Amino acid sequence: MTTTDSSIDPTIFKAYDVRGVYGVDLTEDAVYRIGRAAAIYLNVPLIAVCRDMRVSSPQLAAAAIQGITDQGVNVIDCGLTTTDELYFIVGYYNFPAGIMITASHNPKEYNGMKFCRAQAYPISLDTGLADIRDLAIRGDFPEPEHKGSVTHLDATDDYIKHALSYIDVSKIRPLKVVVDASNGMAGMVMPRVFQYLPAHLVPLYFELDGTFPNHSPSPIEPENLVALQKKVLEVGADFGAAFDGDADRMFPVDEHGHIVDGSMVMLLVSNSILRKYPGSTILYNLILSKSVPALIERDGGKAIRTRVGHSYIKAEMRKDNAIFGGEHSGHFYFRDNWFADSGLIAFLLILELVSVENKPLSELIKPLDTGIRSGEINTRVNDVQGKLKAIEEHFGKEARSVDHLDGVTIDYGDWWFNVRPSNTEPLLRLNVEAKTRPLMEQKRDELTEFIRS
Repeated sequence: MTTTDSSIDPTIFKAYDVRGVYGVDLTEDAVYRIGRAAAIYLNVPLIAVCRDMRVSSPQLAAAAIQGITDQGVNVIDCGLTTTDELYFIVGYYNFPAGIMITASHNPKEYNGMKFCRAQAYPISLDTGLADIRDLAIRGDFPEPEHKGSVTHLDATDDYIKHALSYIDVSKIRPLKVVVDASNGMAGMVMPRVFQYLPAHLVPLYFELDGTFPNHSPSPIEPENLVALQKKVLEVGADFGAAFDGDADRMFPVDEHGHIVDGSMVMLLVSNSILRKYPGSTILYNLILSKSVPALIERDGGKAIRTRVGHSYIKAEMRKDNAIFGGEHSGHFYFRDNWFADSGLIAFLLILELVSVENKPLSELIKPLDTGIRSGEINTRVNDVQGKLKAIEEHFGKEARSVDHLDGVTIDYGDWWFNVRPSNTEPLLRLNVEAKTRPLMEQKRDELTEFIRS
């Protein structure tokens, strides 16, 4: 059967996934065609398909499954899962490929697709997604000799046991922990996890609801952590954690309700891992705090700096056989989890660390936090490369070092910053860190004004 459909919008194919507004640029027909295209491109006997709880996910999962099976490829339908469970499923059961129907932290109107090969190897625009796009848009699908079949798999218990294998459950104290599931997939998984733990779970927004009636499923934005912060204080919890919609990212708050940023999570998890596996290699992206490599090396680990983005980190981790890697954005990657990210494993390692140390989370963080960070500041610019060059010329003259691993990083010793372009939009992303708050705020404001001038 040869079909053509100019209605597939090529811009729904992003750097790492497919993402669009359901019923507008991401339709059942588009996903059906992408399913067929993926089946042709991947050329494998079966593909695992999972979905999140978004309102449109059942329809889009059905469309993807129909497309794959119409192309003669079998499907393992895993139903509702987190994104990190998809990676687990593909790795643990040795499946040759997987597709997740999710739009992660995007608003309710959106949905999308994430793809991986065997061993949970991610498929991005550079590693096959562009080919799937071109096949789907062309719509030239050869008819197979027979259609594929569909079998069902509930892998959640196996996934939870795998995640729990990262900690010693016998060391967990009866801590009180608030978890905000953002009405996303953590609401399905976390009650099952806590069945195995002596800790006390205080659930917040655990009802699976793709309309996100309480707040956006994007905990990287501080306004979406307010309910969690209030609940932690209200119930006197030991700490709290928020998960995004597909539950692959985790954002903690301490017992005072203070947000624990990605740099500090990175250090807490690194500390936990290096106690068990001394001398291990750990990767960190270049906009995390300078305290990250310093403290990893102080604890006997080897720290390797990498550019931002999961496809870079996962490839670099494989190359260096790194045991752990992390990003400011709440993504934490584990070698023995097929180099894939898992918010759940990061959460469990923090729970174990607080239990073993028998100290409040804020006390564990205090000696690690040696800098004041701006957080990421995004600015739309007309000429991304021209502005990057102007920033380097203006701010790089007296610097100790300038490098171009990802955008431009300029270091003065007592303060440093990185400005890098977005993968998908004409944006520059600024991160500043300094020894003191006044210095950070001064440099942040100077840089922001220069970028916006």
